[in-house]
Amino acid sequence: MRTLADVLKGTTGLEPVDAEWLHLLVEDWQLLADLAFSDLVLWVRHEDGWVAAAHTRPMTGPMVYVDDLVGRSAGEPLTALLDRAHDAGGELVAEETASTERLERVQVIAVGVRRWARTLGVLTRHTNLDRSRPNSPLESTYRILADRLTVMVGEGAWPIPGSPTGLRRGAPRVGDGVVHLDDRGEILYASPNATSAIRRLGHSGAIEGEVLATIVGSLPRHDGPVDEALAVVTMGRAAWRADVAADGAAVSLRAIPLLVGGRRAGAIVLLRDVSELRRREHELMSKDQTIREIHHRVKNNLQTVAALLRLQARRIDDEAGRVALSEAVRRVGSIAMVYEALSTGFTDTVDFDDIAVRGLRAVVELASTTGHISSAVSGSFGQMRPEDATAVALVVSELVQNSVEHGLAEGGRVTVEGERSVEDGQDILRVQITDDGVGIPAGFRPGRAGLGTRIVTSMVQDLRGTIRWEDLKPHGTRVRFSAQLRPVD
Repeated sequence: MRTLADVLKGTTGLEPVDAEWLHLLVEDWQLLADLAFSDLVLWVRHEDGWVAAAHTRPMTGPMVYVDDLVGRSAGEPLTALLDRAHDAGGELVAEETASTERLERVQVIAVGVRRWARTLGVLTRHTNLDRSRPNSPLESTYRILADRLTVMVGEGAWPIPGSPTGLRRGAPRVGDGVVHLDDRGEILYASPNATSAIRRLGHSGAIEGEVLATIVGSLPRHDGPVDEALAVVTMGRAAWRADVAADGAAVSLRAIPLLVGGRRAGAIVLLRDVSELRRREHELMSKDQTIREIHHRVKNNLQTVAALLRLQARRIDDEAGRVALSEAVRRVGSIAMVYEALSTGFTDTVDFDDIAVRGLRAVVELASTTGHISSAVSGSFGQMRPEDATAVALVVSELVQNSVEHGLAEGGRVTVEGERSVEDGQDILRVQITDDGVGIPAGFRPGRAGLGTRIVTSMVQDLRGTIRWEDLKPHGTRVRFSAQLRPVD
């Protein structure tokens, strides 16, 4: 299916800023379609004639076209209407007698889409006249507002750059509630849904004929701080959005100033009751805060355990016992780093690059060696789920500790390198720890080595990976291991 950007590529004489203007129009034109109860089609001129670049349908009334028109060429007599609208300098051009395959009577109104006195294309409104509709105050007001917006399109006054559009999350739409303001901010008309939203905020007096800013400002109970943009929005002075919460309800407001000859002559204010949406957001935030608090407490508890083990180690006379407890302190600290990252982040994954750097620095700084040890981390470990990050942290910590303790007793250099790749749809992490020490001891066998090596082997198996130790020439050791990580999505 062709998009607006695809069609604009073949448009003659269209600059990038002009294309962006048309994108802004299409981004927000659902507002106009709903107010006009009409299909909207944007037409641009190609070398071989007019082509439909975008099409939208109303959500407030019956559509005219079931099939999308994007990419289609305009036939006669529509081409003549588009030519007249293009040459009319922004004035509305109407045709009453158009028909389609489905409908006998379709009203078509066309206006040139203008920017800085240049016509970039033509916007057409297609309204189904086969179904007679009662001329209620709501429909009369909507059509008046739709006509005003259509004229603003021809004057180059709408869309308004930088204004929040109806595509943004939680944005109010026509069906949510419409208020028509005059240039003083007085309510000329409020739709039933808009009236209901204002009532939910706690206002019990008259609505039409009152100043919207006064109504909102005199609400009996405001919940929380008042939005700074609220006064500007309720007066209709700027194209912006604001929220108001009172009496246990929350309403989102969006203002669209109406201009006549470049001067503000009133405004449309859309209102949406977002009480349930805000409640759900609050629940999600509360759950997120609770989860982070749990991670924080786990981290604190692990640090407490490490401190207790450290105190216990100082009271043991047996050297082997002190070493064993010191090793346990380091391992608990590696796990605590993962939970510390979870407690300070805003996702349920951890950035292991930071953990790798901090873990390596901790091992090197606490090493009891006679010479200087330098260290470095290269490559990328990326984001990991907590269960994978805990296992990888323990493996890296044990391997670095082995390098420092057994290979670099007199000093040297140790490096940790990570690499992420996707192989056969599986997220693979490959890590290598290299040192320039004395190398692997003679007769070394992982299955018969100490507790640290057996922990590493077990963890790598849990990660569905492999591990291999290598002697380097002329001296040094390289350990390579892989892990199949769980998806982080």
